[in-house]
Amino acid sequence: MKKIGLIGFGCVGQGLYLLLNSTGYEKAQIKSIAVKSKDKPRIAPNEILRYSADELIDDPEIDIIIEAIDDADAAFDIARKTIVAGKDFITANKKMVATHLEELTALAQLNNVVFRYESAVCGAIPIVQTIDNYFAYEPILSLRGIFNGTSNYILSKIFNEKLEYRVALKQAQDLGFAETDPTADVGGYDPKYKLIILALHAFGVYLANEDVLNFGIDSLNKEDIDFARERNLKIKLVPSIYQIDGKVFGYVLPEFVSEKDNLYQVENEFNGVNIEAGFAGAQFLYGRGAGSFPTASAVASDLDHVVNKRGYFYQKKIKPSTVADDANILIEVYTRFTNEAIQKVLAFENVTEGLFTEDFRQLTGYISLKQLKNVAHILKREKVSIIATGRRKLIGQKTTEKILEQEKRRA
Repeated sequence: MKKIGLIGFGCVGQGLYLLLNSTGYEKAQIKSIAVKSKDKPRIAPNEILRYSADELIDDPEIDIIIEAIDDADAAFDIARKTIVAGKDFITANKKMVATHLEELTALAQLNNVVFRYESAVCGAIPIVQTIDNYFAYEPILSLRGIFNGTSNYILSKIFNEKLEYRVALKQAQDLGFAETDPTADVGGYDPKYKLIILALHAFGVYLANEDVLNFGIDSLNKEDIDFARERNLKIKLVPSIYQIDGKVFGYVLPEFVSEKDNLYQVENEFNGVNIEAGFAGAQFLYGRGAGSFPTASAVASDLDHVVNKRGYFYQKKIKPSTVADDANILIEVYTRFTNEAIQKVLAFENVTEGLFTEDFRQLTGYISLKQLKNVAHILKREKVSIIATGRRKLIGQKTTEKILEQEKRRA
């Protein structure tokens, strides 16, 4: 039987402990748990508690380290030490994985250890394993979805119960869905990390955090909500990555979704992923994206793979896609702002719709992804609403037939 060293005993760690004990998993058992506080009461017996992560990594009887802490920097230190020590490693820390993905995958290969992180993306939805395994030889045209339960909960309350943003956020915090500082969730950083991880498995590309544009839902206003409601649309925070003619581009933006879109019905803390494949066609995965037991379930799945020495295939790395030039990507976005100077900052290629009032301006039009990235810091500072319409173009390339069919289905 394999021995596990569990580092971190918060929401995820406790969920895993209870899951393994209640299911009677016989291939591995927790030998030690590293925690910070010596005074905090625990559901685990005191004799297996330790107060140093290094003690678990250095323990020759421990075969597998499972990391379940919030601190991305500390998690990376644990990951690196564990892999170099020749122990298999499982983590739920999406920021750490996304930031150091290339280094850690190379280090794991060098040291012949299994490195898995299913629980870092979309909770209980087996999306990493599905993309890596089922679609290993299948060309993927696009991935888009709802990857963040906190922002989706807030938007669900705004649209379904007509709550104000601040009230919905406070409710999410009270329920434990949102942190005291919710920036990672409502600012679109959390889904960006998850998109970066999926990009490797779906397209074989390593994307840096700065390569992926992210806007959140924290700049949305009543006028934006009314605009969507008048058109029978909802707003969802949607990370999207597309491949057109072998070129890949991705971003995280609030997006208008219609009733025809699977994401329209994904509510509260649930997640959903739309996959468009070249041969298999459209697929949709749905499930709980966060929480103690859903995340622990994904960790337990990783554990079983690790025990049986099954790592990820990374088949798409053999022939990776090309990352598109952002200057050649045009995205149609809706914007709302009060400062007239913002119109010049945006530098739309063309405007498709506009409304001017004494209080604000609404403009919808196409802007290059490069330009949007260049001025993102200004738009965020000025609290400019940016919402994707779901339409985009690749300049200088003929759009593939599959993408055209995809656009027609979503129209």
